[in-house]
Amino acid sequence: MNMMRGIAATMVVALALAAPVSAREPDGDGGVKVGRMSILRNLVSEEGLEQQAGLQYDALTRKAYQQQALLGENHPTTQRVRKIAGELLPHATKFNERAKTWKWEINVINSPTVNAFCMPGGKIVVFTGIIDKLKMSDDEIALVVGHEIAHALREHSRARAAKGTITNVGAIAVSILTGSNAVGQLASVGGDLLGRKFSRNDETEADLVGMELAARAAYDPRAGVGLWEKMSTFSKGAPPQWLSTHPSGAARIQTFKDNIKDVIGLYEKAKNGG
Repeated sequence: MNMMRGIAATMVVALALAAPVSAREPDGDGGVKVGRMSILRNLVSEEGLEQQAGLQYDALTRKAYQQQALLGENHPTTQRVRKIAGELLPHATKFNERAKTWKWEINVINSPTVNAFCMPGGKIVVFTGIIDKLKMSDDEIALVVGHEIAHALREHSRARAAKGTITNVGAIAVSILTGSNAVGQLASVGGDLLGRKFSRNDETEADLVGMELAARAAYDPRAGVGLWEKMSTFSKGAPPQWLSTHPSGAARIQTFKDNIKDVIGLYEKAKNGG
């Protein structure tokens, strides 16, 4: 039995290492520095996870529509958010080539919830609470939306899904030896994508990538400092949902301060029509 477990573990590691891993290096004109995407994500089917995300997204937006909470296409807030997000998206493929094939959707839900998210495959929701309660500028919205887009581009949900099932990897390798369908079963694993929590490293990485997306779209990345100062003030007491899984405000502010130098040139170039 111990020998079988050793073989199983070895085979799973070999399968993961055999899969291609994307790395993101700064472009010639500058940009943030982020490492390779988690190799564990290769244990979960990207197509399966994106399909599941689409189903959950459709269910959420359908329910919001039924409750008359889904803002229409002509609503000023919807138009504002879609304009900002639309200006970020042309730069998404710099971090994930598959983004050009995603069917991006951007919706706004009327709710006091201070939250926003982007699911695998490019399914975005922004709640009016985060805009209204924080009195967000366009630059700040761009940084929040860019942050959420970054989670999808860096496939954080896929990696988290894999980590959530890592205790079962022995069964996967054994299934290869026995010919069972455990691999196919793992490929469908995703859990509740709407409730998935990211690690501190995931959040920092999303901040960095979001900064670059915003800067390349001519939104001022320096607005992140003021945004997180507002977030910190607002979150005193019970933190809102969007903040509950994120690193502290002080840490986020320092991240922006330390890395603005890598994207400020991109912002100035984009602002001047370069």
